[in-house]
Amino acid sequence: MKALFTTLLTVALALGATAQTPEDLAYFKERIKTLSSDEFGGRAPMSEYEPKTINYIADEFKAIGLKPANGDSYFQPVQLMSTYTRPEGNKVTIKTPKGKLDLKFYDEIVVWTDRGAERVELKNAEYVFCGFGINAPEYGWNDYEGMDVTGKIVIAMVNDPGFYNDNLFRGKNMTYYGRWDYKFEEAKRQGAAGLLVLHNTAAASYGWQVVQSSNTEINNTLGSENMNMDDLALKGWFTHESCDKLFTMCGKDLNETIEAAKKPGFKGFPLKAKTSLVMNVDVKVGESHNVAGIIPGSDLKDEYVLYTAHWDHLGIGAPIEGDSIYNGANDNASGVAALMMLAKKYRDLEIQPRRTIVFIAVTAEETGLLGSEYYCEHPLFPLEKTSCVINIDGAAPKEKTNDITLRAPNMSETDKWVHLVAAAQGRVVKPILVDPAGIYFRMDHFNFVKKGVPAIMATNGNDYVDKAAHAAKPKRNIYHQPTDEYDESWDFSGAFDELNLNLALGILAADADELPKWAPDSTFQRAE
Repeated sequence: MKALFTTLLTVALALGATAQTPEDLAYFKERIKTLSSDEFGGRAPMSEYEPKTINYIADEFKAIGLKPANGDSYFQPVQLMSTYTRPEGNKVTIKTPKGKLDLKFYDEIVVWTDRGAERVELKNAEYVFCGFGINAPEYGWNDYEGMDVTGKIVIAMVNDPGFYNDNLFRGKNMTYYGRWDYKFEEAKRQGAAGLLVLHNTAAASYGWQVVQSSNTEINNTLGSENMNMDDLALKGWFTHESCDKLFTMCGKDLNETIEAAKKPGFKGFPLKAKTSLVMNVDVKVGESHNVAGIIPGSDLKDEYVLYTAHWDHLGIGAPIEGDSIYNGANDNASGVAALMMLAKKYRDLEIQPRRTIVFIAVTAEETGLLGSEYYCEHPLFPLEKTSCVINIDGAAPKEKTNDITLRAPNMSETDKWVHLVAAAQGRVVKPILVDPAGIYFRMDHFNFVKKGVPAIMATNGNDYVDKAAHAAKPKRNIYHQPTDEYDESWDFSGAFDELNLNLALGILAADADELPKWAPDSTFQRAE
């Protein structure tokens, strides 16, 4: 009973302590503004701007009073390899029964390699169409059945069959099989030379310009002893229009094929098309860094609650309307500023949390969640003693809402904490039961989930308190664009509601008598 009283009192203090005071708001804004300024160059890992970025974060952690998380250091080195890929002639040429098809790099096709070689060459690599590129025995689905794709280039649709048929997979609630990174992984297991994802804006949840901005500059991977030479030689995407040209020149109807591939029992097939391609690659091997600090706990100090946010963005890339700096103000300077804000609030609590609170600004999220993956493979603190992870990605701008969105509900006991804090805030929880974009698989917490650490993904919802003001706001697409810049007109009215939420959830996790358990029927479980 005493522990429960302490927890409820702590939560009450947390909810009251983080009201949007002028001082707190100024602190929060200034950190976002600084990290997303042109002086930080878009914060690309291993760029000339990384030291400036990580030292700024470490200095802030130290000034707040966080202790170093890695011995006497705030830094965890992360071994990365980066590649900058360009096909010769800035095109991909495909030989078909009706002649050559030239696809222009960037506009019609985007290709890269994660192999650490200065020259990657494919000779007469055949194309095969393999539906969604999925091998999922539990769903009775195998797009590779009867296919030998060894040394060939696989074409695969984005998302999974449930996006088109609610009776397949988990309906519009995307599975990991729908993610492009899974498709690359499976193609490698099948022995393919490469894979091209067929872009579709609705199924991918983003337009072609995001594919371009995310994949045509630097691509990072975790370093390996063999320089990733066992990886796919070719990775990429191409537009529906480009794929349609290819199918037509091979005597196939793309739209009919896509409709057939959505149905169980579809059989993949080879296309009468081949590519000989040379890609020139600038390879760089080096270190990036996660930045981590802690607030030690009391009687359960050898157990942990993690807050994460990625510090990196896309750096300097292809100019759009004359602007080549991808500042990443919302994504994710705001999340790192939120880490700092939360750390300040924990520091000022009158009651020390029982478990140790860990704040980690991770690297290389934008190129595959690599900083969090590295941490999970080389944890600074035991994952089996980690209560949960709360990841923050896009903490501002935020409007006030009457609701809280909970993704991946009913998976662990952490749901009860979300409902408790929502009630304390006078808000309602609205679980997201359908996630066609697969958001749950696209953020840093998912690496922890795969290792058995529960994640809480709760944010402000969509029932806006001031609906008229929301409707009047201009709608702009800034995702992975140079336009993701700090703006003094940003609405911060709901930002501290979400900060309050994350603070209170962490306190509940820190003060609980036991680590939260996964639901018995969850795909994920703690390691035994």
